[in-house]
Amino acid sequence: MALIVAIDGPSGVGKTTTSKLVARELNLPHIDTGAMYRAIGLAATRRGIGVQDADALETLASNTTIEFVPGDPPRVLLEGEDITGLIRTPEISMAASHVSAVPAVRRVLVRMQQELGRRKGGVLEGRDIGTKVFPETPHKFFLTARPEVRARRRHNELIAKGQDVPFETVLAEAVQRDRQDSTRADSPLMHDDTYTVVDTSDLSIGEVVERIVAKVRGAGRGSR
Repeated sequence: MALIVAIDGPSGVGKTTTSKLVARELNLPHIDTGAMYRAIGLAATRRGIGVQDADALETLASNTTIEFVPGDPPRVLLEGEDITGLIRTPEISMAASHVSAVPAVRRVLVRMQQELGRRKGGVLEGRDIGTKVFPETPHKFFLTARPEVRARRRHNELIAKGQDVPFETVLAEAVQRDRQDSTRADSPLMHDDTYTVVDTSDLSIGEVVERIVAKVRGAGRGSR
């Protein structure tokens, strides 16, 4: 089996940056599954498809092309359009959370993710990689952080992009999304004792990456 590293956790814990760096260290592709749901959320918003319209959302997901283009930074393409800068807004974050709660959409995107991972391996980030997408991988990590820390990080990102959103709004949306993702019926945000849990609240990105890479390489040495 190709080497698969699963990095799960809520928003604001540093999954995307951590996953990119872990992929670079291990010479693996980086597969941003969250960006896939965000892309579908953006497409649904543009077309006026409601979050309750499961059939229309499934059709949309099944007929949409999402591509990842390596680079610094890597880009996300939706039907050939570069949407990298469009899918990180609070509006699309919530749309992605709604879309990801639709079982039919998850089935379509999980198949895409499995196909991508089985080709060349990869570092996959999301909310159910180790429980649903690649439950068989021994390399599972769950990143967490205190809610106020996660909200502060997200708030700083938005400010850096010129989006003047009140910190209280970002914190409230983070709590709401956690509740929604943790209580959905299909593939809720969770982890079990097969995961290594890393609290990133007081760690630098470099320290988080170092822990994950050391654990993966240590497991590889132990298996020989």
